[in-house]
Amino acid sequence: MRLFVAIDINDDIKEKLSVLQKSISQQCMLKRFDVKWVSPEQMHLTLKFFDKEKNAQSLEICRIVESVVAKKSSFELEFEAVGSFGGPRASVVWVGTGPGSEKLQDLQKDLENKFVSEGWAGDNRIFSGHLTLCRVKNPRTGYKLKKACTSYKDFKAGSVFVDSVAVYCSQLTSDGPVYSVVGRYKLQ
Repeated sequence: MRLFVAIDINDDIKEKLSVLQKSISQQCMLKRFDVKWVSPEQMHLTLKFFDKEKNAQSLEICRIVESVVAKKSSFELEFEAVGSFGGPRASVVWVGTGPGSEKLQDLQKDLENKFVSEGWAGDNRIFSGHLTLCRVKNPRTGYKLKKACTSYKDFKAGSVFVDSVAVYCSQLTSDGPVYSVVGRYKLQ
């Protein structure tokens, strides 16, 4: 079982991201196995990911998330611009966050610090709020996608009112991951 802490996005944004995925695929003339697209229905903004945890630890994770989130205010968060991870060759293509990112960063930092203070392993990577569009499977495709990202620097997906944070369980299946909510906690 893998657990993660995330912010959900609304159906309007999911629809815009679906259209964006099709546009990028057509622009780059992608073949079926060049990338692994993330289904818009499963998109979320991950704040913290836990590798393999036991059921007993899910209660502790929920307790920590609830304690941090209860002290935070709700906020508006915009999603905009297409970018990539991976250097000159994209390995992941994403849509980033815009206005509201400061509050998102603050929320994620407080969650991370609370987990570390409670004895959990910290994440050494710098947090970068994003929605993953695809993971690149074909290295040559990575160069095309990196270049294509510049065509979408002015892309606007819309905004979401962040009023809760969820703890999810991810079960890997042959059809891909299946997510289920373990707990959902309201911001002020």
